[in-house]
Amino acid sequence: MDNLEDDIRALQLDSSAEDSNRVPNENGEEPKEPVASDNVEEDLRDESYIDPQTVHSEPKDVAEVKEQIPAAPEPIEDEVEKEKKRHLNVVFIGHVDAGKSTIGGQILYLSGQVDERTIQKYEKEAKDKSRESWYMAYIMDTNAEERVKGITVEVGRAHFETETTRFTILDAPGHKSYVPNMISGASQADIGVLVISARKGEFETGYERGGQTREHVQLAKTLGVSKLLVVVNKMDDPTVNWSKERYDEIESKMVPFLKSSGYNVKKDIQFLPISGLHGTNMQTRMDKKVCPWWSGQCLFEALDAIEVPPRDPNGPFRMPIIDKFKDMGTVVMGKVESGSLREGNSVLIMPNKVQVKVLALYCDDDKVRSAGPGENLKVRLSGIEDEDILSGFVLSSIEKPIQAVNEFVAHLQILELLDNAIFTAGYKAVLHIHSVVEECEIIELMQQIDPRTRQPMRRKVLFVKNGAAVVCRIQVSNMICIEKFLDFQQLGRFTLRTEGKTVAIGKVTDLRA
Repeated sequence: MDNLEDDIRALQLDSSAEDSNRVPNENGEEPKEPVASDNVEEDLRDESYIDPQTVHSEPKDVAEVKEQIPAAPEPIEDEVEKEKKRHLNVVFIGHVDAGKSTIGGQILYLSGQVDERTIQKYEKEAKDKSRESWYMAYIMDTNAEERVKGITVEVGRAHFETETTRFTILDAPGHKSYVPNMISGASQADIGVLVISARKGEFETGYERGGQTREHVQLAKTLGVSKLLVVVNKMDDPTVNWSKERYDEIESKMVPFLKSSGYNVKKDIQFLPISGLHGTNMQTRMDKKVCPWWSGQCLFEALDAIEVPPRDPNGPFRMPIIDKFKDMGTVVMGKVESGSLREGNSVLIMPNKVQVKVLALYCDDDKVRSAGPGENLKVRLSGIEDEDILSGFVLSSIEKPIQAVNEFVAHLQILELLDNAIFTAGYKAVLHIHSVVEECEIIELMQQIDPRTRQPMRRKVLFVKNGAAVVCRIQVSNMICIEKFLDFQQLGRFTLRTEGKTVAIGKVTDLRA
């Protein structure tokens, strides 16, 4: 009988040892390295998981052996996350044909994201279309319509790195027909690169009334782009030829306008000259032979040096959803505005109030275990179908969910109304707030703001005109998820547009469910 018990015990030890040996094999010999895989099917399995029932059912000496095996503990994972480079979203804005896509393509080429063979292929394609100077833009403008017309339609997205920072490029369309797409790109950005063409006539077209240089700057400020690099492009053009006079003329005209749009020019704005087509003054500083009067930074140095306010990784979780699709489950995309998210977390989708579980997180297409504020994520969820999700919905923490409302009070600044329009109760427009696009109506003008004292006036106001500031009540047709501007700036600032034109900018001051 004793021999039989010994045999059973030996068998248990053998099978347990095999189980425990699998832990280091699956996690790798160095458990401190994070698990990363390109295979989505393999990613769905949590490779560091150990069944608690197996541990409890085994003898004491086997449990002791398991305790000695170095599993991948949570704190190590956190250390790995902290060691990562800082991440910034950069939106390229400006008038159509200023060279935004060309600069984006050149950045990817200079940082090694695109090889020489691909560039040669794009050069041939552009030459065949008699558009030799467009080849760099083809890196960012990927669909046929964009390449034929030579204009960006959708927000292009790409990634590159410097020694200290990971950047996500958001290439916004410059054409006035696609401003809603530009708003979508700018709402995800931390910093902006305003591209201005120095070519004779092109700067003037973009800067004049109705030009997209003006509207893009105002929208960028409203959408939370707090720092701007003003890049004067096409300085190599024969009409400019690196002229200091032309550069100074553009700077002198832009500075007052940037001030009037709310930017602190000394702290938040930096000007620099470049040639996007040839990559001059982009990755390395240019030779004095090319431009003897410039001694400042190149574009990569300027991007690296930008400081943005720190974000709170411990705040309530907020991630507005910008897109969704099906891929072995429901996957949503968005930028984390507040808080942190981990694999296995349960969160709410608002305004549906549906509780879902996080199956996997992807950052720049790499699988990660956790992510903090500022990251662009793809999140695979269980507990909801993709047809039940719309752009503008918000992934929110269960403990402190975001509010869903169909009416709110806002402080509104009227920019420029359409001809003969009066801003009064009953005025209808399209509301853009984070990734929400919704029709709205002004229900009540509550108070007008005195432009000199910035205090509310006592008398009742029935209508206002261009340039006025007003406190008003706004109603939307469907429930939307927003926050007060003082609590979450990114989820509390908005624009109102009518017939393709931005008519007002504002911030949410009070919520009414």
